[in-house]
Amino acid sequence: MRTVGVEEELLLVDAESGEPQALATAVLALAERRAGGESAFEAELHHQQLEFGTEPCDTMAGLADGIRRSRDEAARIAADAGAAVAALATSPLPVSPSIGEGERHRWLAERFGLTAQEQLTCGCHVHVSVESDEEGVAVLDRMRPWLPVLLALSGNSPFWQGVDSSYSSYRSRVWGRWPSAGPTEMFGSADGYHERIRALVGTGVLRDEGMIYFDARLSYRYPTVEIRVADVCLDPADTVLLATLARGLVETAAREWRSGKAADPVAASVLRMAAWQAGRSGMDGQLLHPLTMRPEPAEDVARALLAHVSDALEDSGDLGAAEKALWAVGNRGTGARIQRDLLAGSGSLRTAVAECVARTRG
Repeated sequence: MRTVGVEEELLLVDAESGEPQALATAVLALAERRAGGESAFEAELHHQQLEFGTEPCDTMAGLADGIRRSRDEAARIAADAGAAVAALATSPLPVSPSIGEGERHRWLAERFGLTAQEQLTCGCHVHVSVESDEEGVAVLDRMRPWLPVLLALSGNSPFWQGVDSSYSSYRSRVWGRWPSAGPTEMFGSADGYHERIRALVGTGVLRDEGMIYFDARLSYRYPTVEIRVADVCLDPADTVLLATLARGLVETAAREWRSGKAADPVAASVLRMAAWQAGRSGMDGQLLHPLTMRPEPAEDVARALLAHVSDALEDSGDLGAAEKALWAVGNRGTGARIQRDLLAGSGSLRTAVAECVARTRG
């Protein structure tokens, strides 16, 4: 069974006003003190956010428990520092982000200017184990067309600087400003992948391999494929669905590779259109179907993804749970729809953020 883990970025906000709070340093200090050393939480680019990573799990029940425990712990520590945590991929309220401390963050701020300054976004990265770089690159080449569907399912950033962006995932549009972000062409082999990475880093535009911000990449720290396309999900159950589908995609792609099935050579420029459409409409409009790259209702495309990975999910025992979780998203909506519904019901973004703080813990 392939192991799976997630990294989630959370927004630090004032519990009453909903405004982002630059308290990451204080929260991390408390976390280290309680852990008696290094904690599970890490700093991100801005002082208004916090990141954690789960342990690798071979069951989705174990992953769900790890996500909830980490979110609960983050909420307790943040409260002691005078803040709350919200699983929101962008701040609904206006904010002037502050770049974090450290030489790397200062370099990013100087090198990329406003792109770095405005990059207060929170994503979810799913790590799925692979046996080798060769298998990992074969997976990357074969699952490219399906990644926009994961973005649509995770859409949780409709607001930007106090206004409705008209996107389900505006985070994906902001994130796309980095020069190395987004879909990729096929790599063909592990050697081809590593040659591409060396070429990109060798341009001098990027600081190092850690700035390879592809929608999916080989992790430079773990023996995993790292799927980075998604917003952080408001409901932790949606994070589990995302991880379930991601593991299904990796296993399905690996089986195709072993059977000799070629990857679909769809161009990165077309995949960019699919990613834009997914960020724009989320699950409330149309998506480009991965097999045809033509628009179809989002629910039909999501069901096509489930069908594509159904054999892998059946073998892992996750198919029934994934079907129920996908139905739940269709019924109540993604985080983007929930945020908009909360605003429509209360007339206040502050009230909407307060409700999102409560929902972050599930």
